[in-house]
Amino acid sequence: MHTTTVSVTSTLSPTNNESTCYTLYSHRDKAKILMPLFYSIVFIVGLLGNGLALHVIRPNIKKINSTTLYSLNLVMSDILFALSLPLRILYYGMGFHWPLGEILCKISGVIFYINTYAGVNFMTCLSVDRFIAVVLPLRFAKLRKVSNVRYICVAVWLVVLAQTLPLLAMPMTNREHDNYTSCMEYPNFEKVDNIATMLIGAVFLGYIIPVVTILVCYSVLCSKLLLSAKTNHLTEKSGRSRKAIGVICCVSLVFVICYSPYHIDLLQYMIRKLVASPDCADLTTFQVSLHITVCLMNLNSCLDPFVYFFACKGYKRKVMKLLKMQVSMSFSSVVRTSPEGSSKDIIDGHKIQLSSCTNGTTTERLSERRSHKYE
Repeated sequence: MHTTTVSVTSTLSPTNNESTCYTLYSHRDKAKILMPLFYSIVFIVGLLGNGLALHVIRPNIKKINSTTLYSLNLVMSDILFALSLPLRILYYGMGFHWPLGEILCKISGVIFYINTYAGVNFMTCLSVDRFIAVVLPLRFAKLRKVSNVRYICVAVWLVVLAQTLPLLAMPMTNREHDNYTSCMEYPNFEKVDNIATMLIGAVFLGYIIPVVTILVCYSVLCSKLLLSAKTNHLTEKSGRSRKAIGVICCVSLVFVICYSPYHIDLLQYMIRKLVASPDCADLTTFQVSLHITVCLMNLNSCLDPFVYFFACKGYKRKVMKLLKMQVSMSFSSVVRTSPEGSSKDIIDGHKIQLSSCTNGTTTERLSERRSHKYE
């Protein structure tokens, strides 16, 4: 009993009738190496992958449909999210220290969460769009008209803004006992009235409703595709239904794996906070778990391009074309700089390269024509 009392008082120090927990950032030494490394990978892959997706979608703007428009907004939210990461990388690299002031902390925090939840909402819109296209194509056809989808996209951005702008009214930085200034950390919001109730509501709006919608829409969609494959032997033989179901399962799995741990972690702690008062050890455990689960949630922005690769023929063709160009340039460079290669070798090398490029272009054009024909 005496040992327990000593343990609590060593981590809690009463200041102004409140308790301060000194162990919240005890994982700083490991985090300032691992977290910047992780977010640097997310930044590079997310920016390049989604930039390429934007490059693929852009030429088809004139022929845009509901699915492309939702995808475009999803890609834009992922790119904007990636662009918000350098400041977070700086913050984590300095060991949870923010030297840029309260205003920049608020701006970076709002951009960070706006684009996180914009991505969630546009993934939900995509699932509903696919559900209507396959299951209820006549009854709700108006919802898939581009003119109406534009309004829906604007409404999504406005809803996300309404969810995240209240952060601007809250204190987001805090001077810690070791002279570090934390930014956008949960303990900085502890003094906000009814914070537990607000965050429980945010979990329902930002996670539970979207995840239930996505899983219901894609479950019905999969059952419809399976039924179609059984009744139509040509569809079953082509394997298109199996591929579509595989992509659907992949999208659903990525969403659940990335977003569930963070929101479940947040929900359980807020419920405990309403029922009882968690001590310093509980808060420290929660703080560390938040850093891990937020990393996992943000991984989604750089996994989306991999989903595009398997789901979108145009994206896959563009990636393969870029890879072939890179290999071709590397091969040409090796041939030119090789000391053992004669002029005949170089000419032959160029002949091979040109013929392969020509064949590749012809084949690509034929494949594009076929894909446009069936799509």
